[in-house]
Amino acid sequence: MSPTHTVLDSPVGPLTLVAEEGALTALLMGRHRHPGMALGARRDGDFAAAAEQLEDYFAGGLTRFELPLAPAGRPFDLRVWALLREIPYGTTRSYAELARELGGTGFSQAVGRANGRNPIGIVVPCHRVVGTDGSLTGYAGGLERKRALLHLEDPARFGEQLLF
Repeated sequence: MSPTHTVLDSPVGPLTLVAEEGALTALLMGRHRHPGMALGARRDGDFAAAAEQLEDYFAGGLTRFELPLAPAGRPFDLRVWALLREIPYGTTRSYAELARELGGTGFSQAVGRANGRNPIGIVVPCHRVVGTDGSLTGYAGGLERKRALLHLEDPARFGEQLLF
């Protein structure tokens, strides 16, 4: 079966959702694309559950997504993305903390690369990964979007929402 997609408006800009065989394979922000990713035909109705959960998330009523996911990635990437899904709403982890959970502090850069390859942003919350000192570093959707997502989840900790 070939992939299908839809585009949703959101408080952080347009989101392109891609699915194959009923599982979400990508959530792309703005013009962000992963090389070689096929979007397939546009089928808005195929994404009702994802659209509803994203709407609830942006309204502050959803803290964990329950959607079938099928991200394509290397085994290490898949391990990192599974750890990302365990980071609780409104909290952050550093690249070094995730590396330790995977077996060694020497994995920090590899964790960063896997985080950058995450094809299902927001749902697989790579925006919750920060530098060791708590600084906002690297985000495929842009640092302003990362700040906006963190602000949504914990406004007291992440100050004013700037861009979105």
